[in-house]
Amino acid sequence: MKLKAAVLGAGSWGSTVASIVANNVPTTIWARQTAVADEIDRQHTNERYLPGARLSPRLKATDDLAAAAAGADIVIMGVPSKAMRETLTALGGVIRPWVPIISLAKGLEPGTGYRMTEIIKEVLPGHPPGVLTGPNLAKEIVDGFAAASVLAMEDIVIVERLKSVFASGIFRVYTNTDVIGCELGGAFKNVIAIAAGMGDGAGAGVNTRSTVITRGLAEMMRLGTAMGGRARTFSGLAGMGDLMATCTSVLSRNHHVGVELGKGRKIEAVIAEMNQVAEGVKTSKVVMELAAKHNVEMPICREVYRVCHEGSTARQAFRGLLRTASKSEADPG
Repeated sequence: MKLKAAVLGAGSWGSTVASIVANNVPTTIWARQTAVADEIDRQHTNERYLPGARLSPRLKATDDLAAAAAGADIVIMGVPSKAMRETLTALGGVIRPWVPIISLAKGLEPGTGYRMTEIIKEVLPGHPPGVLTGPNLAKEIVDGFAAASVLAMEDIVIVERLKSVFASGIFRVYTNTDVIGCELGGAFKNVIAIAAGMGDGAGAGVNTRSTVITRGLAEMMRLGTAMGGRARTFSGLAGMGDLMATCTSVLSRNHHVGVELGKGRKIEAVIAEMNQVAEGVKTSKVVMELAAKHNVEMPICREVYRVCHEGSTARQAFRGLLRTASKSEADPG
């Protein structure tokens, strides 16, 4: 029996995933804005979030959350992390029992520090949670460029069954049971991308960017393994792969934030002109709380936090990093 999918959230990545999935199984996407839902449904475009792109003509759209999710065999959460709990709560009594819920968000919940699958478990217990993550810049994929991603769930049987829902000729899907590592890699790399962007915006050069990426990966791995993730996950698509894409592409929202900060602009002004969420800004605060909880040193993330939340500047951030004593590269601390 062919599954039916619901994608909740019509931003750039939610719309891209919905377009891919719609070519495999009957799919309905929910958009909060009626105009966006109507455009996707009638014109197969989403000019607000994916200008110039064509979406699958098989994709249906609605602004009615209950109507989108009610008959679904799999629910895919395309909302940002800040809206995850609210949207999941609205699904109570709407979706059938045991329907898998897959998160696309790459962030952590402020206050609790929860990963998105932890929120799913708390709000809708009994629904198998998972995450789709990796080096996935939406505009490239919707335009037909090849890419790969990781579908992570704790149950190997379910994850192997569901990977075909997401895969296409140009979008290769790997599976993983390390949900913790995959989610943390996706969240942490956004913070490092802001740091890399700050260097680029300040004209620091390729050597600086390479150093930030490499040492940033070390920070990600230290905290990620302390929280229960597997080290090898951070060397794969959900870790290094996603980090490279987000730290180097002009399509990356978090890198863009960093570039603007590197030019000397204030964080409030940068965020105000964006129509989508740069998860790394809020995640930087949560990461520092988790680092303190697990007694892990994260100097790059610390400087990003100071710029985003304490009024520091990109120039001061790099001075702060230069004052940090270097150690053996093999040192875990």
